Amino acid sequence: MSRIAAAAIGFVLDYIFGDPAGFPHIVVGIGKLIEKIEKLVRSRFPKTPRGELFGGALLVFLVLICSAAPVFAALYFLGKAHPLLRLVFESVICWQCLAARSLSDAGISIYKELQNFDLPAARKAVGMVVGRDTASLDESGVTRAAVETIAENTSDGVIAPLLFLLAGGGAFGVLYKAINTMDSMIGYKNDRYLYFGRAAARLDDIANFIPSRIAGLLMVPGAFFAGLDAKNALRVFLRDRKNHTSPNSAQTESAAAGALGVSLGGANFYFGKLVHKPIIGDPARPIEPSDILRTINLMFSTSILCLILYILIGGSIILWR
Repeated sequence: MSRIAAAAIGFVLDYIFGDPAGFPHIVVGIGKLIEKIEKLVRSRFPKTPRGELFGGALLVFLVLICSAAPVFAALYFLGKAHPLLRLVFESVICWQCLAARSLSDAGISIYKELQNFDLPAARKAVGMVVGRDTASLDESGVTRAAVETIAENTSDGVIAPLLFLLAGGGAFGVLYKAINTMDSMIGYKNDRYLYFGRAAARLDDIANFIPSRIAGLLMVPGAFFAGLDAKNALRVFLRDRKNHTSPNSAQTESAAAGALGVSLGGANFYFGKLVHKPIIGDPARPIEPSDILRTINLMFSTSILCLILYILIGGSIILWR
């Protein structure tokens, strides 16, 4: 029961406070850990495809152990000392595993710059949350990038962490954040990480396989509660959910594209190279900056639905036991 309470409290804390500046954050710690282990591992393994594959796999193993084990131990001993201590600590961990508020803040920041007709500032703002090159994006390109990242991260930043928290509490939530952070830092198909980051990228695909599909499905009723087109969200989700090089990204992007009535995907530059991605959705109308706000509303409605299901499922499991 404490696990459910901690997740619910963490969700509320994230909604209210987001990621306060200067407040220690576990993801920042994981990021620094990845950087240190990468330097150590690269110095020990040969710079060959085989050496980098093994080195990258070792990094994944070490980061997972070093991230989750201390949290598991802390939760265990705090629980022995007093259940309330464990609840407080686990609630903070759950808060830091969720990113709905930070996604919303990032999207609103991009939207405001577009509303102020400050395209360079909008490019800079969206460049903080996407992996593509942003220097040459026009208004629609910035908007599309923002909508895509909010839609995709509805799964990565909210739904997937909630599911991991349901499965194993705060330690599992941290385990997921370690997987997701490794992918965001080293899971690239460029010269530096093509082999070294492969294990991290594959593990992230596996970890998000089920959550991304649940998130895509939840976006359909989420679209209804957000005042968007739920019927079209379902239609496009069923048709375009595989239109991506990633096995997971198009699950939520397709539902969002259908709910909004716009098209996503297409050509983007990554590290100076043009990459053509499949089109997701239908161009019923041109994408516009206000679609960023609509996607944020869709993200919140979907997240709240997931939390309700989380509580119902978790409560049912406890009663069954």
